[in-house]
Amino acid sequence: METRSTKRKKIAHRNQTTAKGANKKKAIDRISDLPDAILHRILFLLPIKCIAQMSVLSKRWRFLWTTFPDLDFTTISPFTISPPTTKNRYKFSTVNRHSASSRKPDFITQVFSIREKNSDIRVLCFRARLSFSRLNNLIRSAIRHNVKELDVEVATEVVTDDYFNFPRCVIGSQSLKVLKLKSGFRLPPSSIMRDGFQSLQTLSLSLVILYNQPFLSDLFSESSFPLLKNLHLDMCFGLKYLRVGCKALEDFSLQKCFQLQGLDISCAKLENLKVASCFDAYSEKSWVRISAPKLQNLVWHYNAVTDMSMFEDHYHHQSSSNSFSLFCGDASVGFFILNEDVSIGKLQSVNNFLSGLSHARSLTLESQTIEVLSNNKFFIQPFYSLKSLELHTGFNKSNVQGLACLFRSSPTLHTLILKIINDFQIERKGLVGHDKHGGRAILGISNTKSKALFTTLESGENPWVSGL
Repeated sequence: METRSTKRKKIAHRNQTTAKGANKKKAIDRISDLPDAILHRILFLLPIKCIAQMSVLSKRWRFLWTTFPDLDFTTISPFTISPPTTKNRYKFSTVNRHSASSRKPDFITQVFSIREKNSDIRVLCFRARLSFSRLNNLIRSAIRHNVKELDVEVATEVVTDDYFNFPRCVIGSQSLKVLKLKSGFRLPPSSIMRDGFQSLQTLSLSLVILYNQPFLSDLFSESSFPLLKNLHLDMCFGLKYLRVGCKALEDFSLQKCFQLQGLDISCAKLENLKVASCFDAYSEKSWVRISAPKLQNLVWHYNAVTDMSMFEDHYHHQSSSNSFSLFCGDASVGFFILNEDVSIGKLQSVNNFLSGLSHARSLTLESQTIEVLSNNKFFIQPFYSLKSLELHTGFNKSNVQGLACLFRSSPTLHTLILKIINDFQIERKGLVGHDKHGGRAILGISNTKSKALFTTLESGENPWVSGL
């Protein structure tokens, strides 16, 4: 028969055993047991240095760090990229970016040195000032790890370096899907780049030096970029002629190419097109041709008026004097024209361009476009599909002719928005009117001068104005 003391000892031992089992259950690290893909997704939300610091927790977390696929170094200590000399105007101006400075410990190189050899990189993104050799080594290392997205913004570290040579190791990469480069890059000859980017889907190039090859007529073709869907070109210095003929292209943006004289776009699947601050305003032979039967959104802002504008499809080849209308989506147009440069050819080009948008559903016109229409006699093809018209104009009676021309050419208009542009700041209020057909007109400003403007317009018996 057990004594009381013996029973107490058994109960105490049993309780201790139960408590130890409970503590073991509480000590289970369930987070570390998650699949690598889920943990990588969680770590992606943290700055990269925090992820590196977590690698000391255990072997498991060290392995997660050495195989982490998304290397975004833009969160490393802020560093201002500024040119070491002001003589080279095409180098970086002062840009506030998160960047890795070569004068600090080379954290990026350290990361690559401890990385698992067979681990792929999904994203590599960094901002830095460095030499071309170091940049080339970093990109080569990324290519060896089958990088899919490469986003690089760099500035030269040596005063004598005016630009970088384009890293040729990316041309033949089969894994690279997204390439974004921003710096003073100089492209290699088209013969080297041709037939190279067979897997690329997105390409963004900024600050590109093209003085040695101002005519890019055969680079952006179906053979060079068979899978390219998104193309962005910005500040291409020296570019005079550009032809884009990628059959899979859906989104194209071209900005700040001030020396451009000829633009030829022929893309069967193109849906979104943006061209801003382009073309040489002093050129006498500038032209633009657009063949995009599926175009839905067009932004044409602050571009110098070309001597010839032409919309066409693959079955109708029109002359510069009679453009073919294909556009059937939303358009926003703003021309830049010099006062002394209002030639008959450029005026006809404006007329052709606007006539090419005759199937647009929504149209926005900037103030200088309306001034061009007002100061010259225009006959625009009617916008039979136009439902919404937004006009940016000033309180000038000289603009009445252009406004009347647009109103006459918009027989099915439902919504009219007028945004009054002035040199001084005034309070803006919305005035809404309706015509007898249920259409709506919105005046984006309240001012006594507007009465004089609309009185003048009413004299032309325009139904939209009388609805106000």
